[in-house]
Amino acid sequence: MSKIQVPTRDQVDSKSQEIFDDLNKKLGTVPNLYATIGHSSNALSSYLAFSGAQANGSFNAKEREAVSLAVSETNGCGYCVAAHTTLGKMNGFSEEETIALRDGSIEDEKLRVLSRLAISITENRGQADPELLSAFFELGYDEKALIDLTALVADKFFTNIVGRLTGIPIDFPEAQPLDTVNA
Repeated sequence: MSKIQVPTRDQVDSKSQEIFDDLNKKLGTVPNLYATIGHSSNALSSYLAFSGAQANGSFNAKEREAVSLAVSETNGCGYCVAAHTTLGKMNGFSEEETIALRDGSIEDEKLRVLSRLAISITENRGQADPELLSAFFELGYDEKALIDLTALVADKFFTNIVGRLTGIPIDFPEAQPLDTVNA
């Protein structure tokens, strides 16, 4: 099998080049994941629009990172776990909290139920544990929040698949594997 390379700006079409330029202005870099998705300007522009819209949903930045960490760990995407560990810390989580979110053991009840429900949705391909679903609603979340959670899971699932399929080099500090921290 041929290895998929992370393209440079010169190796993508003009629409992806524009997106790369915009990402460079906003982030100071083009993360390898986005660059790799940039092989298809359609996929990159669609993904960024979908992902960006999640900020307008039911969850704040910390909650979105909690879901991202839980789903990425469940799907075994080292790239996304590393990226969201970094982003989680930038949003106020400690190293220990990012680890607890990945395995669903965080002390904060709302974040624990949210991360465990995201894990359940991912592991069971949409057939979430009914007890976790009940707990989610008991915490005050509604149907809108459930659909927004589903969108967050789908968002991460896409990037997890791309990360695993392509073996993208990780350009974030690597996260500790759970089996080394829970040993």
